[in-house]
Amino acid sequence: MPIGPQPPGRHGTADRPYSALNLRLVLAAFGFVVCTVLAIVLWQRGWTVPGWFLAAWAVVALIDLVVVQLRRRARRRADGGRDHSLFE
Repeated sequence: MPIGPQPPGRHGTADRPYSALNLRLVLAAFGFVVCTVLAIVLWQRGWTVPGWFLAAWAVVALIDLVVVQLRRRARRRADGGRDHSLFE
């Protein structure tokens, strides 16, 4: 890997780096699944207050999923349909 501000051929710059929307999408999906499963488990065990907190975090993760997907679609339209890797 070359030592420099950005790998060759990338679109971002030091002032305006490229976005990691795909990685953010994966992390939001992981957070949604984990929070939902843990909230259900906590509700079954009788721990309702922590279950509601995790359910609220699952809703936040779901909203983040929707926002990131909308931004990915807008980026794809702006880039002419070019695919991006997980870290772009």
